[in-house]
Amino acid sequence: MKILLAGATGVVGRRLIPLLVQAGHEVAGTTRRPGRADMLRELGATPVVVDALDASALRKAVAAERPDAVIHQLTDLSDEDFEANSHLRIEGTRNLVEAALAANVETMVAQSIAWLYKPGDTPAVETDPLDPSLPPYEGVAALENAVAEMPRGVVLRYGALYGPGTWYAPDGAIAERVRAGSLRLAPSWTSFVHADDAASAALAALDWPAGAVNIVDDEPATTADWLPVYSAALGAPTPGSAGKHAATTGRPVSNAKALNLGWKPQFPSWRTGFSQMEGSAAMNGSRSD
Repeated sequence: MKILLAGATGVVGRRLIPLLVQAGHEVAGTTRRPGRADMLRELGATPVVVDALDASALRKAVAAERPDAVIHQLTDLSDEDFEANSHLRIEGTRNLVEAALAANVETMVAQSIAWLYKPGDTPAVETDPLDPSLPPYEGVAALENAVAEMPRGVVLRYGALYGPGTWYAPDGAIAERVRAGSLRLAPSWTSFVHADDAASAALAALDWPAGAVNIVDDEPATTADWLPVYSAALGAPTPGSAGKHAATTGRPVSNAKALNLGWKPQFPSWRTGFSQMEGSAAMNGSRSD
């Protein structure tokens, strides 16, 4: 199958290309930076230099590639610019969906987030409502609604991504905050997913039915549970009660649907993933398109 991977140079995209190639797919990967074309070739993808915010150029690029499916991993988190990321979710996704529909593409797999559910007493499942009071809601709702226009649109609601190249890597933004003592122990919940498992889910989702799927590990945890373990893995002191954490959720998230679809995380718990952390060159300031 011919796959167009939008956002191919991001944390998930770089892991996903080899998986797609190993599965026998032909891969074209988008980047807006010509300087990253060689990296895509080395990973096994044909580079497509295009900005997802340029609707006309993106439409031409998708038409030229004639993919059987599109995988959407576009993000823009440069300097933790959440407004820019929301803009890309809204405008970039709209452009990508319209380009895919014009090229008669039926399948799109798209990256969303799992920590937007309304608070509740039980682990959140995909049919539970999202919380419109949270800042990312506008962008996430626009993305998911646009992908739903595809004949088969699969939305992957990723947990907090960790692993090399993420904010949780030893050289990442969250690690810096831990060392600075700016995160606090708290009863709020986080549902994690290792970036390798996020990539494996994107590959598997090419065969899944339309709809949203939570992609998180098996052990949602409060900040009071995971932060001491993470701090120890970094060799940093256990945080106290000052500061705050930027990626918490008021509710644990269930991965039961993904497990029933056949996905199984290589890292079923953040405990295992944190224990295997190694220093790496993070791309925290990257826009993965």
